[in-house]
Amino acid sequence: MKIIFLLAFLMSAAISQSQSDSLFGPRKWVNGEFTDFTVDNLNNIYLFSPSGQLKKLNADGDSVAVFNDVRRYGKIYSIDVSNPLKVLLYFKDFGTVVVLDRFLSRRNVLDLRKLGLFQVKAIGQSYDNGFWVFDEQEGKLKRLSDAGLLVDQFTDFRVLFDSMPSPQIIVDQSKNLYLYDSARGVFVFDYYGAFRKRLPFIGWKDFAVINNFLFGRSDTQLFRYDPQTLQLRQFAIDKSMNDATKIQITPDNLYILRVDRLEIFPFKR
Repeated sequence: MKIIFLLAFLMSAAISQSQSDSLFGPRKWVNGEFTDFTVDNLNNIYLFSPSGQLKKLNADGDSVAVFNDVRRYGKIYSIDVSNPLKVLLYFKDFGTVVVLDRFLSRRNVLDLRKLGLFQVKAIGQSYDNGFWVFDEQEGKLKRLSDAGLLVDQFTDFRVLFDSMPSPQIIVDQSKNLYLYDSARGVFVFDYYGAFRKRLPFIGWKDFAVINNFLFGRSDTQLFRYDPQTLQLRQFAIDKSMNDATKIQITPDNLYILRVDRLEIFPFKR
């Protein structure tokens, strides 16, 4: 299984050249200056240029689509591609959500302020093709339809917690909701709003949930947490990766964003 190669990588204490030769196939890369990127579960790559262009490449590196209106809505805060058929762009400064289709054509634009949502820090796609928002003003996690209608909302977090979390990331996966607050950790809920647990993993960069494993990194360490065994493993990142702007791991590849390129290391099959 592909995930085995991911776990093999994470079982390594560091990434040296010799280890890379044994773990990875031929390195690929995309040249250019990019401010950010992300990858969906079909290995499509989404690249942001300094000019504000969003470009989508397929798994072979071929250009699929381009969206040139990113700057029209201000500075982008987050992108969610957990559903490859629907891309969510969130512009926090203006409370705007732009919904794109798989060809990066604009499907919908939602002004959260018109929906009575004035302090939304994080959004994420939901299991029912809508999306989640965390309303900091009311301290509630809310589920909206694709059209922006309120479908459900959870209990006020100020009642649930002594110190209200302020999540930057929301991940909906396998009937769990993961809210990541880099200052307070990971808050796990079910779809019905029941709080399950808090994991004290603070200060993680590039937080992600893949096949129910939690991943993140610091400048020098890579983290992997298994909720089934409650085991947190930490691995040193090779010095050659210290200048990485972002690192993302998928079951197929390791992606490293550098100043002038995106490097792609495929796991050997």
